[in-house]
Amino acid sequence: MKQENRYTKKRHWAAAALVIAATVLSGCASRVTAPVRDGGGTAPPAASAQPAAGTHTVRPGETLLGIARQYGQTVGNLVALNGLSDPNQIHVGQVLRVAPPTAADNGAVATAIPVAPAGVSVTPIPPAAGAEAAAVPLKQGPLGGRQAYSDEAWAKLSQEAPAPPTTPPAADAGVGAASGNGEWSWPAKGKPIAGFNEATNKGVDIAGNAGDPVFAAAGGKVVYAGSGLRGYGKLVVIKHNQEYNSVYAHNQKLLVKEDDVVAKGQQIAELGSTETDRPKLHFEIRKQGKAVDPMKYLPAR
Repeated sequence: MKQENRYTKKRHWAAAALVIAATVLSGCASRVTAPVRDGGGTAPPAASAQPAAGTHTVRPGETLLGIARQYGQTVGNLVALNGLSDPNQIHVGQVLRVAPPTAADNGAVATAIPVAPAGVSVTPIPPAAGAEAAAVPLKQGPLGGRQAYSDEAWAKLSQEAPAPPTTPPAADAGVGAASGNGEWSWPAKGKPIAGFNEATNKGVDIAGNAGDPVFAAAGGKVVYAGSGLRGYGKLVVIKHNQEYNSVYAHNQKLLVKEDDVVAKGQQIAELGSTETDRPKLHFEIRKQGKAVDPMKYLPAR
């Protein structure tokens, strides 16, 4: 009987030991919890600073013209807003103001509004007082230097160019395709010295002396005035309607700037020899971006 009692006690002690072990393990397990971020601790690192509203940070490959068009401004407005002494020298990382400060700004730096995605029009902002009076130098070339001529470079040069106003000066802005119908006039007084060749000469070269006047061959709107296309020197491009542009190259001095509205026969430049071997005007007519023979459009002399 004593041996049986001793055996029973051992079983009770074994069972008790198992219960105690399970309790200890359960207690240990209950103390293993998932980490919780302390809301009162150190704040997470701040997000990178955003540019102030109404400003733009220059990125590689951008030009002042491209930035102006992106925000519905003109090169002249950006020159005035940023006090640029030389708009040809903007650099990557430079922060430019692209809209006049408003009363809401109150001098404080605001969070930038994300740039509208491609295809979304940006409403132009009226220029600051006196901005239009600022002198605007020739349009800058691309940051990487002037571009060599190619169809792609030409298309980029003229992309998004606005059409002339619906009520152009006089009745000269309309341009037709008929040969010698009086809607085009000669852009210079000299004689042709090189004719159109689709492979080697995209227009006609007209002889002249340095300083001779260069005239708009038809009324329209200046969409480019500068020297950003290699081989063309100081260049003017006029948009006449949705089909036709005219091109005036190698000038020694430009008398118009981007967005100027010009009439047929108005002087736009002085003939020169920039990036060519002698004083002459290189004149092109482009229909839907493709060079055509100007002699089929100019009146007979």
